[in-house]
Amino acid sequence: MQRLQRDQELAGVDVVVLDECHERHLDADTAAAFLLDVRAVLRPDLRLIAASATTDAEGWARLLGDGGMDGGEGATGGGGGPEGPAPVVSAPGVSHPVEVVWAPPERPVRPPHGMRVDPALLDHVAAVVRRALREREGDVLCFLPGVGEIARVAGKLGGLAEAEVLQVHGRAPAAVQEAVLAGADGGRRRVVLATSLAESSLTVPGVRIVVDCGLAREPRMDHARGLSALTTVRASRAAARQRAGRAGREAPGVVYRCWPEAEDARLPRFPSPEIAGADLTAFALQTACWGDPDASGLALLDPPPTGAMTAARETLTAIGAVDAAGRATERGTRMARLGLHPRLARALIDGAKEVGARRAAEVVALLSEEPPREYGDDLAAAWRTARHGGDPYAARWRQEARRLEQALTGTGDARPDGAPGAQRAARGDDAVAGLMAALAFPERVARRRGERAYLMAAGTGAELSEGSRLGGSPWLAVAVADRPVTAASARVRLAAVTDEDTARAAAAALASEGAEVRWADGDVVARRVARLGAIELVSRPLAKPDPELVRQALLEGLRREGTGLLRWSAQATAVRQRMAFLHRELGGAWPDVSDAALLDRADDWLGVELARARGRADLGRVDAGGALARLMPWATGEAARFEELAPERIEVPSGSRVRVDYGADRPVLAVKLQELFGWQEAPRIAGGRVPPLVHLLSPAGRPAAVTADLASFWKDGYRSVRAELRGRYPKHPWPEDPSTVEPTRRTNTRR
Repeated sequence: MQRLQRDQELAGVDVVVLDECHERHLDADTAAAFLLDVRAVLRPDLRLIAASATTDAEGWARLLGDGGMDGGEGATGGGGGPEGPAPVVSAPGVSHPVEVVWAPPERPVRPPHGMRVDPALLDHVAAVVRRALREREGDVLCFLPGVGEIARVAGKLGGLAEAEVLQVHGRAPAAVQEAVLAGADGGRRRVVLATSLAESSLTVPGVRIVVDCGLAREPRMDHARGLSALTTVRASRAAARQRAGRAGREAPGVVYRCWPEAEDARLPRFPSPEIAGADLTAFALQTACWGDPDASGLALLDPPPTGAMTAARETLTAIGAVDAAGRATERGTRMARLGLHPRLARALIDGAKEVGARRAAEVVALLSEEPPREYGDDLAAAWRTARHGGDPYAARWRQEARRLEQALTGTGDARPDGAPGAQRAARGDDAVAGLMAALAFPERVARRRGERAYLMAAGTGAELSEGSRLGGSPWLAVAVADRPVTAASARVRLAAVTDEDTARAAAAALASEGAEVRWADGDVVARRVARLGAIELVSRPLAKPDPELVRQALLEGLRREGTGLLRWSAQATAVRQRMAFLHRELGGAWPDVSDAALLDRADDWLGVELARARGRADLGRVDAGGALARLMPWATGEAARFEELAPERIEVPSGSRVRVDYGADRPVLAVKLQELFGWQEAPRIAGGRVPPLVHLLSPAGRPAAVTADLASFWKDGYRSVRAELRGRYPKHPWPEDPSTVEPTRRTNTRR
């Protein structure tokens, strides 16, 4: 990539080969797009070859056609030829046949979720390994999604007498990896437990058996928080073919697939391309330097997601790598040439001016390749360990640190170590590590909020592992963290102690100060707050907050806690129920007065009260009934008929004016039975549409009967009510024919 950026004509180069293109790494996809640009504009004679055993040959042929691209091993090809898809050239290798044995679990297992893999599947994989050792000859290569699953399966195979169990993954010691590639020692069989790292690696001597669990791990980037997480997915059919091929490199072999044959056709054809879920900051800087900031003119199999590119552009703008139009600045070009992620390039360039080229280069080298877990989670301590270490990681780290220091020499970006007058030259390792990590990841500076809990400037919580020596530090600069799919907080993998001044300086772009008026803890809170991203640094009460901000805070309170914040007298509640009844029965001009509808129209009926209110207490004094009257349809004249359409009370034959209850689905008129003698029908309401439901009460005020048809009740239902109640209430009138008796409010008969 660096050569393409410096020498786009590729002088002296006739052919470029992109091998293992099925892996869809972002760098390979980007290089292919740049090469196609070069061939289209500068070098029509340039020949390009994309090679893989399991790639999407049709997709590559379409992309690389029209003067496209050459292939190999199941590859696509072209170059300066006629328009159309590039030719696909198949070149069968010398691999041996591999028998497929379907070995699904006897009982269904739960699908993977986040990093979680059903333990029942791991039990089954271990059992399949033992079965394979009994049934076939040769060493076993078993594919598992991650380090945790490898360790658990290794534990279940701990009693194997006939084979040595080896664990191979990106963090495995070099001695283990060398032992795997060296072959069996003394004729003893081996079981190699590996991640997908082994899919396309060198041939593992002696392997005749592959056991494939059918799972893989893929990164997912949370662009809003700047954090990545691994998630477990079903392996693609292409990956399954790659894995099976490991068994046939030296002789005929066999693959045991731990899923049903019927599910195989439903697996994805190819792995997800890295561009779909990766951090695109480095990609965006490369395309900006190429002259195509949004990558819209590049030939890519998959376009970059818009949200990811927006997040990348924001990061690059914040560190001065691109201008407002997205074009690379001179500083951005220097960053791209360092061969680092732009965040690390920013830390190297800016940090070198503060602490010197050598120390800056050493810490950035440590950040560019995460140190082994045994180095711990303290960046400064890991730095000291690498400085005195004799392991392969320490050797690689020293080599990279020298490269980065040399890259800074003569650029004017570095202060020589020990230069006089540098105020921060005397910083210790902890302070330097904190500064460098904060410069690289300013949104991850974090302030303590619990024993092991921190809040990062990006707004995400972060937790230290139990026993971490970083615990108790007021401020941290988090260098490496991940956030599992189901977790609320990120897990800190590598961090350095820092202080507030360093955090403020490194994350200056995230600093803000201003008035904050919001609903919190049940009331309006008005403060002037200084923040570093989501971290509150200092606050003080705000004496005269902006009335509009107060109004918005009150509305937020109503949305959270509901209209119960207002004063609802019995009369106001009754008016609301009557309006709700008319809205339900007549609709039209009669408004919806549910909580959701009232909150949506708060300005229409609470505008005056909200303008005057300053907090919860003021809302509690608002007469909700009086305010609600503003929503009645006064403009159409319907409001004047409110009492007619939904009367508050109805006069009954006894002369009593009885209140109608509109709180239920149907209006209820509850009245003592003796007051209705002779009444054959209750008056209908809502313009004659709805008869009220009459609750006929006993002398004790309890419902004796419920009816919407009084005439039928007097004819059929009254006799049973009379028989039941007249003995219990002998002093009350219980005529045989209630239609001939005067209604009465009295509860006692006269003597």
